[in-house]
Amino acid sequence: MKVSFHGHAIVKVETNGKTILFDPFITGNELTDLKVADVKPDVIILTHGHNDHIGDTVELAKKHDALVIGIAEIAVYLGNQGVRTHGMSIGGAYEFDFGTVKLTPAFHGTGFNTADGQIIYLGMPAGVLLTVEGKTIYHAGDTAVYSDMKLIGERHPIDLAFLPIGDNFTMGPDDAALAAKFLQAKQVVPIHYNTFPVIKQDPNKFIDILEAKNGLVMEPGDAIDL
Repeated sequence: MKVSFHGHAIVKVETNGKTILFDPFITGNELTDLKVADVKPDVIILTHGHNDHIGDTVELAKKHDALVIGIAEIAVYLGNQGVRTHGMSIGGAYEFDFGTVKLTPAFHGTGFNTADGQIIYLGMPAGVLLTVEGKTIYHAGDTAVYSDMKLIGERHPIDLAFLPIGDNFTMGPDDAALAAKFLQAKQVVPIHYNTFPVIKQDPNKFIDILEAKNGLVMEPGDAIDL
């Protein structure tokens, strides 16, 4: 399978002829290499309801009849807009035709800002364990470090973990390094940094402080075979 990073929290997984897209914040994201017109997802997985994670989900899902997976409240909200959805809750797992998705806790906020200035609450934020082709990818979403990440690592051997390092809204590099230790992932990639001035970070410094020396900085568009 091919796994690529596309700026902010966008991760793409290409497996068994399907394209799975996490948090497709493309329009307005100056760091991404993607263009909405060129992206053709079969599945979209959302970690939470903030605008910089839902992003272009509705347009992409309607255009390509993509299945959108996320917390139950997000699924209802997007389903009411004509999007095909599958709602889940924290701790739940479901086996799809492409693989298994399980939602984990994430300590963060959630809510979609509408054009008229209203905030729509969209359920709890989540991390995502995606298991396909015998490999497990962990997208932590937006979160602080928390001790139960040890349990996630013990229960689910993780091949590749995407962890936010931007600080201010999520854990910063030091806490993310501790999260990496808790998770015991074979490889760790930093995400959710440098998109806005308040989350400016040097990802290489994060890599340097990883105890297991198992970090990889991926620039937007970089891909690895897993």
